[in-house]
Amino acid sequence: MPRRTVTMLAATLSLIALLCAGVLIPVPYSEMSPGPTVNTLGDARGEPVLRISGHETYPTSGHLNMTTVRVTGAEYRMNLVEAVAGWIAEDAVVVPHDTLYPDGKTAEQSTQENAEEFSQSQESARVAALGQLGIPVSARVVVSSVQKDSPAEGRLHAGDVIKSVDGTPVRDPKDVAKIVTKRRPGKPVTFTIVPAKDAAAAEKAGRAPTTSETVTVSTKRAPDADRAIVGIQAGRDHTFPFAIDIKLDDVGGPSAGLMFALGIVDKLTPGALTGGRFVAGTGTIDDTGKVGPIGGIEMKLVGAREAGARYFMTPAANCPSAASATPEGLTLIKVDTIADAVKSLEKVRKGDTAGLPDCSPG
Repeated sequence: MPRRTVTMLAATLSLIALLCAGVLIPVPYSEMSPGPTVNTLGDARGEPVLRISGHETYPTSGHLNMTTVRVTGAEYRMNLVEAVAGWIAEDAVVVPHDTLYPDGKTAEQSTQENAEEFSQSQESARVAALGQLGIPVSARVVVSSVQKDSPAEGRLHAGDVIKSVDGTPVRDPKDVAKIVTKRRPGKPVTFTIVPAKDAAAAEKAGRAPTTSETVTVSTKRAPDADRAIVGIQAGRDHTFPFAIDIKLDDVGGPSAGLMFALGIVDKLTPGALTGGRFVAGTGTIDDTGKVGPIGGIEMKLVGAREAGARYFMTPAANCPSAASATPEGLTLIKVDTIADAVKSLEKVRKGDTAGLPDCSPG
């Protein structure tokens, strides 16, 4: 066999072997790509994303789109060929698997965590939006969850309103842990609560709960430290003066909070907040209206521009990475709080875009 033929055959076999190895060898990476965008002022699957009842609402126009990112699943193992293709692609980002799924989380654990964060983002969006409009919202400390086989199991229940612990009134979820940990492990703690069913009945009737009861719970030593615990997670629950329902399936995480809040503000105020423009964005939000950073900003920018957005609400902490990856035709608007976002939308509506806070350094 001629030497040239042998060389070509060897090269071909080597290439085939490399391709096979590339397909078969898993690498510790995951891929992120642009996900769908949803107008918080519109419908999703035939139902309004935001539905407000019990308060006057106003017509809206334009878009206030929340943005998403698609990611490969926790159990999926990318191969070398896929990783190289992702690195080359302009509409995808390849990142270490542990960045998306730290501590070896399973798909079920990640899904549950994302669902909880999404639910909390909806709650904070309601609170922040009404706060921006000067509409008071009452808050209370509740039992969010009870650990299985803990001292609190069967004694306290999710939804119980915690009025005081060992006679000390609690106004913040962190107060509960502070008081409990003052006890030595094994010593009892006394909770004054409004049972969940009574609290729900009072809320439905539009009145404050009139009854409470005292529950004594044993403590035990925490598995990771010499401190007392009872086995509950305390959280904050709000009572709203009217109903604000947010419905959006197949979405998780906290990053839609800002856009939900802006959608609520728009529906509760006269005139179109965007002036009919197409605005998209992202950002977590807390009860005070503070906007926080999110992951996957580059892919969200791509998804927003592909959907038709001209302006993008950008958390201040995400500005450096967003500024270096902005698609042509998309204007970034730097946002620290919901108040910042509302002011910027007023400028967009009036066409005063030269005065918008941008993501330029400094």
